[in-house]
Amino acid sequence: MMIGWLLTTEMSVQAQSRPTAHITVDGRQLFELSEAGQFSAENRAGDANLILREAVRSPGGVKVEIVETNQLPVILVNNRHLLTVTQQDTFTGRTKQEQAEIWAQRIREAVKQGQEERRLDYFWRAILVVALSVLGAIALHFLLGWVGRYWLRRLVPREANHPETGAQPKGIELFLQLTLVVVRSLLWIGIAIYITDLFPLTREWSRSIANILWMSLTSPVITIGESSYSVINIIIFISLLFGVLAIAGTLTNLLRSRVLRMTNVSRGVQESIAIAIYYSLIFIGTVLLLQIWGLDISSLAIVASVFGVAIGFGLQGVAKELVSGFVITFERAIEIGDFVQVGEFMGTVERLNARSTYLRTLDDIVVIVPNSRFLDTEVVNWNHQTSACRLVLPIRVAYGVSINTIRSALLEVALKNTDILKKPHPTVWFQGYGEDFLNFQLLVWISKPRKQFQIKSDLYFQIDEILRQKNINIPFPQRSLHLRTGSLPLELSPQLENSLSQLSEGLINLLKSQLHKDSANDANNSSAKTQSEKSDSQ
Repeated sequence: MMIGWLLTTEMSVQAQSRPTAHITVDGRQLFELSEAGQFSAENRAGDANLILREAVRSPGGVKVEIVETNQLPVILVNNRHLLTVTQQDTFTGRTKQEQAEIWAQRIREAVKQGQEERRLDYFWRAILVVALSVLGAIALHFLLGWVGRYWLRRLVPREANHPETGAQPKGIELFLQLTLVVVRSLLWIGIAIYITDLFPLTREWSRSIANILWMSLTSPVITIGESSYSVINIIIFISLLFGVLAIAGTLTNLLRSRVLRMTNVSRGVQESIAIAIYYSLIFIGTVLLLQIWGLDISSLAIVASVFGVAIGFGLQGVAKELVSGFVITFERAIEIGDFVQVGEFMGTVERLNARSTYLRTLDDIVVIVPNSRFLDTEVVNWNHQTSACRLVLPIRVAYGVSINTIRSALLEVALKNTDILKKPHPTVWFQGYGEDFLNFQLLVWISKPRKQFQIKSDLYFQIDEILRQKNINIPFPQRSLHLRTGSLPLELSPQLENSLSQLSEGLINLLKSQLHKDSANDANNSSAKTQSEKSDSQ
């Protein structure tokens, strides 16, 4: 099939020397014609292709013969003049008669094949081939997917994305996925071209489209310096660049998991070395690739300056994050596994990237924090240069208990907790006397800052239990109110005294009159009762 698309060596040599046109049968290129006298190559090929198209569609046999006219061989098809073989059509080392015989044989074979392809039995065989080709392409499609996943598991380490290693195999994953997409696309394009090439009616279209695609891919589209590059060249260059990224990522992961983990250096130093080697390999590989590709590095100075301006204006945020990432990596103020607090986020550092840092919070949520946040704001690193951190638990106790008893109870709780370090030893501080409480602080050291809130909660539960066992009360706010009795000296004005005396006399007189009325009523009631008793006795 590729032989039909591409020209033979003879045709290529001829095309380089003079203008030519193709003689085709059902889209198959047989040979090329050159201009002859006043007839151009296109006119000669157009007339010949029309005669061959009518001949291949005829139901009967086709007669191809060579006659000599004016000492020039003439090819006849069904007694019709097809073309005259001139000296311009003849290649070096051949006579005109030999060239005519070669072309006549090609025409016989092409016409015979075209007539056979128009038969019904060939059509059904082609349909069967199409069905088998499609099924085979589907099977190969899924096989490529399985192979891609297999190599992805082989090339990407198992500890990738693990917080202990911080592996970052994104480059190789992307390279394998893009490779799989390209291979699958080429598979289906090839199957489509192969299927359309089976039928005479679609062969010419498929080969025309294939030629257009081939010319589009091979024609120069970019010129850098003295070199020109086509689409295929660019695709190959990008593939090789992804290959450099994949190789750099694989070597870095192997170095991180097989070599650096055997050393006694901290994980932050390991990550710093791995990142430095990763970007160094990418830089060296890219420079070597550009030189092998024929690019003059000095000619890229203008492009580099433009790119620098773009970074200064449009990509300054990204550049800021990259620089911040390098500062954090080489200063080693924050390392993988540290428990840090930056702004409102608190969690364990799982990965240090060039642009961002991954924190796993206490809610088991991964927060991606830009690296510049660690340089612009205050950061609390609970694990910086030491694995121990201190917890302070304020405790208030009511009056009436010995402070030594309270100290012993708190230390007993701290020493029984397995999450508390024995060294430094837990300590109890007596802060002083409050209004209605004794103020203490329990100081303990832990090695797992991520569990600090859980450890605090456990300690408070245990402290409450032991205080209840020892009858030690937890104070609550109290207030006492004392009332005092006695006479108060008052000074009144004469007018107020007269008014009060008159008011009191009036009240006294009113009470007296009311008492006389009540006594008179009682007397009347008693006499009436006596008379009623006498009448009852009678």
